[in-house]
Amino acid sequence: MLKVAAAQIETPLGDLGANQCKHLAVIDDARAAGVQVLLFPELSLVGHSGGREGPRVALSADHAILRELSLASGDMLTIVGAVEEAPSALFYNSAFGLTQGQVAFVHRKINLATYGRLEDGKFFGAGHGIKPHPLGPSWRAAVMICADLWNPALVHLAAMSGTSLLLAPISSAREAVGEAFDNSEGWAINSRFHAMTYGFPLVLANRVGREDDLTFWGGSRILDPTGRVITQAGAEEALITATLDYESVRQARFLLPTVRDGAAPFLARAFTRISEGFPS
Repeated sequence: MLKVAAAQIETPLGDLGANQCKHLAVIDDARAAGVQVLLFPELSLVGHSGGREGPRVALSADHAILRELSLASGDMLTIVGAVEEAPSALFYNSAFGLTQGQVAFVHRKINLATYGRLEDGKFFGAGHGIKPHPLGPSWRAAVMICADLWNPALVHLAAMSGTSLLLAPISSAREAVGEAFDNSEGWAINSRFHAMTYGFPLVLANRVGREDDLTFWGGSRILDPTGRVITQAGAEEALITATLDYESVRQARFLLPTVRDGAAPFLARAFTRISEGFPS
């Protein structure tokens, strides 16, 4: 059994100190509740538009804030979002996996959203890989940040790489894409589709509050591997939890073997042909 949680919080733009304190308080609550994997929203330490202030708010993997949060996490795996400054002054929209005083892994957002009122591509470099993180003998967790989940090929890649738990930190506002696009309903469809199609539980953590006339609608949720919503937050700050059973993943993938039949060699050849300019 694996107890997971999504931390739905409001994060003041660019205020590292205030956001650090809020993270520490939530980490304490999660540990007291016996949580083993805790997920914060995208860019949770800096706010939705933190990329604009990249040089001021960026954290390297050895930054004192990350170390303090990791020490506070103890054996729990905590995933936080920040502007990462990598070697050679390169900046990424990253999720840091923290546990036992260390950075266990870093996922850099691959599918940078630069449409509507979203500006990732102006400030960040794109990540280049998805690597599931082992959680004991059975579970392997992969992080995909917000728009990463709107690229079906990336989710397929995560599934084919051995993911059995998908962690989705997002930063979704009602007005971000445009009036004709319902972001909250879109995420309901997106998360259910991926969980059901690939037979993995999905933890989605969104923020709440307002920033730059954007309204963050919350709605964080945890889904089982059939796409059923186990628990869901409203529009206020909340810590939601669920206990996952790996047996449910086994049964879901036995009944709907999408991963088994994922056609990885064929897709690899097809994408190679496309990238080389040949007809598919």
